[in-house]
Order: sequence, then structure tokens, then C-alpha cells
Amino acid sequence: MDNEKIVELVRDTLVAAGSTFKQDKKDAYIKAISTETNERAKWVMRTIMDNAEAAEKNKSPLCDDSGIPHLVLEVGPNAIVTGNMLSSIKKGVQEGLRMLPGRPMGIMGNDSQRIDQSGGLNPDPAGVEPSPILLRQIDEDVIRLHILMFGGGPAIRAKTYRIFHKHNTQNILDEIVNWSKEAALQLGCTPCTLAVGVGRSHFEAASMMMQALVDGRYNCQSDMEESITRRVNEADVGPLGLHGKTTVLATFMKIGPQRASGVRVVCVRPCCCFEPRIASIDL
Repeated sequence: MDNEKIVELVRDTLVAAGSTFKQDKKDAYIKAISTETNERAKWVMRTIMDNAEAAEKNKSPLCDDSGIPHLVLEVGPNAIVTGNMLSSIKKGVQEGLRMLPGRPMGIMGNDSQRIDQSGGLNPDPAGVEPSPILLRQIDEDVIRLHILMFGGGPAIRAKTYRIFHKHNTQNILDEIVNWSKEAALQLGCTPCTLAVGVGRSHFEAASMMMQALVDGRYNCQSDMEESITRRVNEADVGPLGLHGKTTVLATFMKIGPQRASGVRVVCVRPCCCFEPRIASIDL
């Protein structure tokens, strides 16, 4: 595939990620609305769905916080990724941010100025740099790019830390539930989707969390995922904190390799009511 075509495909995929709910997420909202008994919670979720319908129709951002692009690149056995392809992907991301448009929130300046935010905002939406690309091998003979748009609220409420397992999986699940209840209460923009990664290091746990979002499906939950969702929903936070049955729509969890140790490193991201904002394309 030529570089210009890659740029075009990546551009359109980013716009789709920032403006569109996948069908399984739409179905999850429809199911939650049908089973919710709190009328205020129902109204919130109907309004979220109306917003999503308008965003998809207009190819406009689902939220004012249009997000920071996070990229997962899957590479098949015989596929070849070149430096030119990576440059085209980056250019496609930039064009997509301008087209969406993304909120211009890139900070300019040197290291210190970017930290203290004294360098000023870049007025170009493409000034929002994407995160480093996460690469993973797959069995399919393709190159597949997933674009996720990560908002600031979930990042603020996320947590990556060690948990003592005490040779009992339930100890890990209990702590994940405790973290998630606290995060959902503070997040504001619920119902959320919980993304959970368990690894041997902070990097690996965060990588597992991202892969959980790529692989997760609202209509297919493991026993552990269902258990976490059910227990956090018992907290009665509800949509926008207005109480009700629906604090969490689903949990996406991925467990990586583990080491002989007394701890597991766990990453939990309470994705907001619009996340995961994700779209994918084969290049």
C-alpha cells in the first residue's frame, strides 16, 4: 500500500475513533437503559446515546476532551513495517486530528515549560502528539492499526500499582473492585468501562490494559470481568453519580505473563461514558 493511501486511511480511522460508538457498545447502552429503574439514570444514558448519534452523523468529537491518540499496531508473520509506514501513520494521525477536529491542547516549549504549562498551547490540533506505538504480534497475515482516543478524566482517576496476591486470585479482584469503586465515584462521567491489565511491571500492566481495550467486547465477558462489573455496580454511583444500577457497562481485563513473586502489578483505567473511543484499520 502506498504512503498516501496509508495517510488517508489512518486519518479517517482517527475521525471514526473520536466520533463513533461501536455496535456492541450501543447495544450495551440499550440494554442498560432497558434494565435501569432510576429515571434520572435512564435520562443520562439516553442523552449519551443521542450525543453519540449526532457525533457519528456529523463525524464530530464525542466529547469536548477529544483525547490523545494511543496506537496499537498488530503485525502478522509475513508483514513488514517500515520507517516510511510509521511516518505515514503519524501524518495520518495529524490530519485526523485536524479533520475531527481534536481539541488544541498540545503544550509548547522545553521540558520544564511543558511540565509547568508556561510554554503556551499549540493552536494546531495536530500539535497533540500521539503516544508511543504499542506493537504486538498476531497470527493473521496483516498489519492492523488500532487508534484509541484517551481523555484526561480517566487518566487522572486511573491507577497502576502493586497488589499482594497472597496466593489467592480473589485478593487481586477485591483490590481492583475497591480501586474501581473509588475511581467511579470521583470520575463524574459515568457509566464507565473498566480496563484492567495485570503484568510484571508498570509498563507491562499498562500495556495489558491497552490490549484489553482492543480485545474487549461488551457482549462477551469472562467470569472475572462479570464479577468485577457486578460488584462495582453495587456501589450505586450510577450515571453521572445520580445513582442507579449502571455505574459500569463492562470490564475488559487482560492478564499477561507473571513472575514468581508475592505481588502482581495492576493497571486500572476507568474509561468514561464515551470511552473506549476506538477504531481499527488494516493497512
